[in-house]
Amino acid sequence: MDELIFDLKNVSYSYLGKIDALKSINLMIRQGEQVCVMGANGSGKSTLLAIMDGLVFPTSGEYYAFGTLVTEQLLDSMKDNEFRYYFRKKVGFVFQNSEVQLFSPTVYEEIAFGPIQLDLPKEEVDMRVKEIMDMMDIGRLKERSPHTLSGGEKKKVCIASVLVTNPDILLLDEPTAGLDPRTQLWLIELLQELSKAGKTIITATHDLDIIEQISNRAIVIGEDHRIKVDRSARSVLDDLELLLAANLIHRHMHRHGTIAHRHLHDHDEEHVHEHVHQAI
Repeated sequence: MDELIFDLKNVSYSYLGKIDALKSINLMIRQGEQVCVMGANGSGKSTLLAIMDGLVFPTSGEYYAFGTLVTEQLLDSMKDNEFRYYFRKKVGFVFQNSEVQLFSPTVYEEIAFGPIQLDLPKEEVDMRVKEIMDMMDIGRLKERSPHTLSGGEKKKVCIASVLVTNPDILLLDEPTAGLDPRTQLWLIELLQELSKAGKTIITATHDLDIIEQISNRAIVIGEDHRIKVDRSARSVLDDLELLLAANLIHRHMHRHGTIAHRHLHDHDEEHVHEHVHQAI
């Protein structure tokens, strides 16, 4: 059986001790899995990924990564400890909003930041940055300021800045948000290739169109901030009542195989049927 990498035991999180984001989450992630965390806006998907990345810590319950209980003290950036180095090298996080992630004067410096923090020699840093820029076809952007780039270019730089350290686990928060169709396709194909390479990929999304293309396991978080189901992506996408209850689809949309039928009702109760093909 593949190694257990993340284990959340009865984890809850609330902001300021008042606003619930997650309630009683029990979840295990094994090495090499491709998992989508689904839920409506505000359900707690982003908070769950933030906990897995050690950016926030459970209000109650316990989070274990690689068999170790993860605490704020353990990942304190002021402390030089072996686990913190190991964790930050193993786990990479791509934020939903690229602007939050980008802070360096140039694209080169943005991508080089991670390897530099891992105390890699300058020659290796240069080599890694060049290789990842070549792989992602962004070498021409090397001296550009990240904040002058297009949305798709910013997303590529963000992903490059994570992949350059070669993490085993990728956490992606709404990765297709704001991307044009061509860049969305590029991202889906990249995630498929990374999956084939054995990476563990955990994606938070409410975009039903990409779920089965990038994952084989789906976890649905309800608007009550609890896990509703944890099963195969295909069975979740086929469960109309579940998708309705989780506010992931409109009540006048239903699916037949790869066809989504939208029923648009006007005030005269006339029915207009629009067949929308979806790449699922």
